[in-house]
Amino acid sequence: MTSTRRRLAALAAGLVLLSASAGTAYGDDPPGSTSTGAPPPAIDTNSPALMLPDGATLAPPKVLDIKQIVEEEGGEQRREDTNVDVTFALQAEVLFGKDSARLSPSAAARIAAIAAEIRKQGSGRVRVFGFTDDLGTYEHGLKLSKERADAVQQELAKSLGAGTTYDIRGYSEDYPIADNATEEGRKKNRRVEVSFPRTSGG
Repeated sequence: MTSTRRRLAALAAGLVLLSASAGTAYGDDPPGSTSTGAPPPAIDTNSPALMLPDGATLAPPKVLDIKQIVEEEGGEQRREDTNVDVTFALQAEVLFGKDSARLSPSAAARIAAIAAEIRKQGSGRVRVFGFTDDLGTYEHGLKLSKERADAVQQELAKSLGAGTTYDIRGYSEDYPIADNATEEGRKKNRRVEVSFPRTSGG
């Protein structure tokens, strides 16, 4: 094996080590954040197997997290998978009437499908977070987003039963995922997210 090939093989081995994933801490973490439960694996930066050029150093190690996002046409529902968790985002319009926290008749089927995925993953901890756009007052958005999160949690509980712990939050207009300057963006921001750790399931 040539010197260049050995160096590339050593670097590839280092990347494999860095890609080991750790668990996510659930609780008060804000939406979109992932807290790893363990540091990246230690790497001996002086190892001759790395074959670094004179004076070269390795960048600080970090855990790589691969993210896959699948969105329905129209954006009514989005699924985001990472190495450590699964998040479903449902637009408020497919769950509730305007400025309401009462679930629509069609909402139960969507929520039941998410509950089935939670059971498949064997997750015992679920986060349900509500969000609004930036129209109206921040305080009204806090109340409405929390009431909507509560409504989704109560529907999930019908399928999941006892033994599941929930973290329920209302965030009003905080943590937008689109531009509130357009109605299309505001529609994406009016949502409820259900997330849970990826465990033994598929």
